[in-house]
Amino acid sequence: MLKFNSKNFGVPQSLGIIMDGNRRFAKEIMKKPWKGHKYGVAKAREVLDWCHELGIKYITIYALSLENINSRPKIELKKIFNYFEKEIDALMTGDHVVHRTETKVRFIGRKKALPQRLRERMEDVEKETKNYKNHLLNIAVAYGGQQEIIDACREISIKVSEGLLKTSQIDETLFKESLYTDGFRYPDLIIRTGGEKRLSNFLLWQAAYSELNFTDIKWPEFSKEDFLNIIGNYRKRERRFGK
Repeated sequence: MLKFNSKNFGVPQSLGIIMDGNRRFAKEIMKKPWKGHKYGVAKAREVLDWCHELGIKYITIYALSLENINSRPKIELKKIFNYFEKEIDALMTGDHVVHRTETKVRFIGRKKALPQRLRERMEDVEKETKNYKNHLLNIAVAYGGQQEIIDACREISIKVSEGLLKTSQIDETLFKESLYTDGFRYPDLIIRTGGEKRLSNFLLWQAAYSELNFTDIKWPEFSKEDFLNIIGNYRKRERRFGK
């Protein structure tokens, strides 16, 4: 197994993860689809620890898309929301990886599409972790990259119409700060598990110059060795940023 530490040159500082393959994993082990999401939550904890070991400061994980909310069976969504709440309970009351790694957590997306109780619990997590600075974790829930861009445009246009902003002031920096990620460092690397080779509406603006890595390994089966091999591959790449 490859080994790295926080002083390794070339380790990405910002990482995006599309956690795909939970449902197919559950099917393979003959469980209900939502059981795969339970395994997926546990894997997310592990990966956060691995990021801490490598010194990866910024992490954005794709937990639930806006399209999922509109298309998944109601019973599956209910189970997913329950898993979210249980994870929040563990974070608020126990020895959770978020506290051990001093990770500030934010939930990003059109959160109004979520149940009110879940939104309130998410706010509790954000308050609980607001002073942490070692790592910054965005959890994309009810999220869509196209919708994020539309909402940023809407926010800027309102400021212009109210006279708070001139059109001449609109630039990439302003737009970056108007996104859900709000100035968060763009991902150096995006990893997608589960075999699909597309971004699926994830961080469309922010991913303009991200390195991409697609693996057939399903998210619950994703191992530390798999992770380190991907990081090792990333370190060999020459990033040109369009030059």
